[in-house]
Order: sequence, then C-alpha cells, then structure tokens
Amino acid sequence: MGSVVDASAKEVDALLNEQQLVAEQHKVTRKEITVIGIVLAGAFLAILNQTVLSPALPKLMDAFSISAGTAQWVTSIYMLVNGIMVPITGFLIDRFSTRKLFFVSLMSFIVGTALCAGAPTFELLIVGRVLQAAGAGVQLPLVGVVPMLIFPPEKRGTAMGMAGIVMSCAPAAGPVLAGGIIDAWGWRMMFWAMIPLAILVLAVSFFLLTNVGELKRPHLDVPSIVLSTFAFGGLLYGFSSASTLGWSNAVVIGSIVVGVVALAWFIHRQLHIEEPLLQLRALKTPTFAYSAVIVTVVNSALAVGSVILPIYLQNVLGLTAFETGILMTPGAVATIFLSPISGMLFDRFGPRVIAIVGLTGLAGSLAALSFVDDKTMVEYLVAFYVIQSSGLTLANMPVTTWGINALPNDMIAHGNAISNTGRQVGGAVSTALIVTVMTMVTAANAEAGPVASTAAGIDVAYGISAAVAAVALIIAILKVRNVKKRTATAPAPQVGASGKTEAEAPVKATVAVAAACMEEATEGAGR
Repeated sequence: MGSVVDASAKEVDALLNEQQLVAEQHKVTRKEITVIGIVLAGAFLAILNQTVLSPALPKLMDAFSISAGTAQWVTSIYMLVNGIMVPITGFLIDRFSTRKLFFVSLMSFIVGTALCAGAPTFELLIVGRVLQAAGAGVQLPLVGVVPMLIFPPEKRGTAMGMAGIVMSCAPAAGPVLAGGIIDAWGWRMMFWAMIPLAILVLAVSFFLLTNVGELKRPHLDVPSIVLSTFAFGGLLYGFSSASTLGWSNAVVIGSIVVGVVALAWFIHRQLHIEEPLLQLRALKTPTFAYSAVIVTVVNSALAVGSVILPIYLQNVLGLTAFETGILMTPGAVATIFLSPISGMLFDRFGPRVIAIVGLTGLAGSLAALSFVDDKTMVEYLVAFYVIQSSGLTLANMPVTTWGINALPNDMIAHGNAISNTGRQVGGAVSTALIVTVMTMVTAANAEAGPVASTAAGIDVAYGISAAVAAVALIIAILKVRNVKKRTATAPAPQVGASGKTEAEAPVKATVAVAAACMEEATEGAGR
C-alpha cells in the first residue's frame, strides 16, 4: 500500500511539474480572454435563438395556418442541420482560421434571422432556420475548442465551467424575453430584435477577434456528408410527413427507406475509410458506446418538450406567450444551479448513483405530465417541469463524462462529435415522430373539441417520451458503473513543439492519478 501511494505521488508530482512548465510557457493574455468572450457571445446568440422559438410555435401555427406536425419543423430542421454540421466543424476548425469561421458563420446566422423575420411563407421561414442552424452549428463547437487551445490544462475546467454558466443563462432568459416580445409586437419582432445584437458582436469581432490554433490540411470526405444528409434528412422527412400523408403513403415509406439505406451506407463508409467524417470506431469501447446510447435516448425523449409544452400552455390552458416563457424559466434556472453541482457529485461519487437518480426523476416527471388536461394546476406543471430539467442535468453530464473518460486521448474529440451528433439527430427524428403521433391522436379525438383533443394528443406524446426515458434508465441501471482509475496507465499530457498542450489531452491524467490515490487512502481507512 505504501509503495503504491509513493509511486502514485511521484507520478502526480511529475505531471504537475510538466503542467506547470506548460503554464509558464503559455500565459493567458487579455487578448486571448477577449477572444473567448467574443466566441462565447456568438454561442450565446445561437442558444438564445434556439430557446426563444418555443413560445412562438402556437403563433406560427395561427399565422401560417399549419398543424403542430408541420410547425415542429422549425425546431426539428434546426437540430438536424446542427447534427450534420457537428462532425464537419472539426474539419472546418482545422482548415480555416478562427476569424474566417466566426465571420462567415455569424453572417449566415444574421441572414437566416432576417429571412425568418420577413418570411411571407412557412417554407421561407424554414430556409431561414437552415441558415441560422448552419451558423450556430459552427459557433457552438468553437466554444468547446477555443478555450482548450488558449488555456493551460489546469485552467481549462474553470474556463469551460464559466462558459457553461454564461450559456445556461440563454435558456433561462430566452422564453421570457420571447414571450414578452411576442405578446407586445408579434413573433416577427422576436427575430428582428436579435439582428442588432448579432451585428454588434460581428462589429466587435472585426476589431478584436484574433486567430487561435494552427491550421492543418485535413481531408473532407464529401460522400460522407452527402450520405449523412440523405440519412438523417430522409428519416426526418418521412416521420414528419406521416402526420399529414399517412404511414402508408409512398413518399413517407420511400423517405424512411432512403434514410435507412443511406444511414447503413454512411456507417459502413465511416468504418472503412482512412479519414472518416465520424470516427465510429470509438463505439468499440463498450463504456463509451453505452454512454452514447443513453445520451441519445435521453435527448430523444426530451427534445419534443420544446414543441408540445408551449402548445399545451397556450392552446389548452389559454396562457399568453409571455406567461408561457415565465413558466418555462424555472426549469432553465434549475439547470444553471445544478450544472456545477452535478460535476462535483460526479467527482465525489462517480456516475452510477447520480445518473440513476437523474433518469428516475426524468422518466417519472414525463410520466406525470402524461396525465395533464385543461383542468391541470399550473403549480403541478411547473413542479414536474423543474424535476424534468433537474433530472436531465443530473444524468446528462455524468453519463457523457463517464463515456468520454473511457476513450484514449486521441479519440476524445471524435467521441464528443459522436455524442453531439446523437443528441441532435436523435432529438430531431424523435421530435418529428412523437409530434406526428400527437397530431394523429388529436385528429382522432376531434369530436371532443379542440381543447380536449389537443390535451389527448399531448398526453400520448408525454407518455411516449416517458417510455423512451425509461429505456435510458434501464440501460443505466444495467451498464453504468463507477470505474476505478488506474495510476499505472494514466497518460501524461502531450506537449507539442509550440509548448502548448494538445487539446485532446486535458488534465484527465492528473485527475485519474489523484482520484486513485484518494480511493486507496479511503479504502485503507475503511479497513
């Protein structure tokens, strides 16, 4: 026992000395902090844009005379494009400078927002959402990469934590701000109001944003992009169209078949080319594979909530858009407070207990929301919505970190891309499928009146979501384990010629060694 602890202590000292040397070689400057602030502002706008739309969905249904099944496209297409963009951003960050990426992506976001604001038809609104999502799909990964390139390993956790807190404010403020604007000036003003903010960030970035990292010459596999677009787009269009065309329609069946075939071809290609768009070999690590499945299933269960909850609050309970935003805010606030707490609990107790507790709360709250009607008390709704948001926060981060920690350092970036793609695409497809079922149930109960039929459809949607969340809970119970870190195999951070540590090698090694020492000491004291 003593020799093991001594050896571990020496390894810790060696790692800390190496990291101290790296830190001395690269001091974080005010200019670099400014870069992070600008990138963070861009990501904030992207997240804000995604959250402000929820209170507007019933208004869009009225403005364009469309069903809920059609209206969900404004959220589904956003998630789908993000899902396609996530694996591409790795190539873009390596291929193009920070300034070019930021300018082009933010310009795409601004043009898309303006198109949404002035869209005379729902089809043009969707085109605007595609342009918004293309820009946001670059802005969000930059937040994850730029701090990793700027900060030394011992400061990356703090930097990312602060970034997380700032970005969590967007879902908290978005629905309230959007609700107030929609009630006062209409849904179009919600988009117009965002354009000056984006232009301000663009102007500041023109003068203050500098390039970060070194450019490479990676190969972009265009056929993989085409296959992924047909795969995810085919599945999404097929499930979404079923509500209006019927499940037996040739277009619906054909779209789903094309999606399945393209997805199988995409997976096969990723496993057999030298530079895949997504490094799916990471899924050969069982722990990461289970983590990716759980995260995808969880987000599939929850993504639909941003569609059906506003519809329920406004079309069933008769609330205004502003009141809808107010009632959705406590869930976002719970996320802000629980995000750092979930990280500390993960470090202290491991992923198993916290993931099971979080997923139990998530599945239970969704099940409780499947019994709502036009007489449901608002307090009941808010309470279970907060439990739902809290459950997601408690489960998502620990499970994701548990899976990523199982990968070697050179696969971490690929693992993140796979998890993020699963989140976005799973959420988009499940939203389309569940909203389709909700629309069909609503139509089948039309004789009961608009309020009662809408409530019936919403109950079924929440019931399906609860069942999906229960699947994630079962997988977690069976497969999530608290893994002991091994001191003997903990890799040291890689230092490049420039003196910077590799972005794929954060302080994971130090944490692993220190945690192992603490575990040994705790077990010894217990004995």
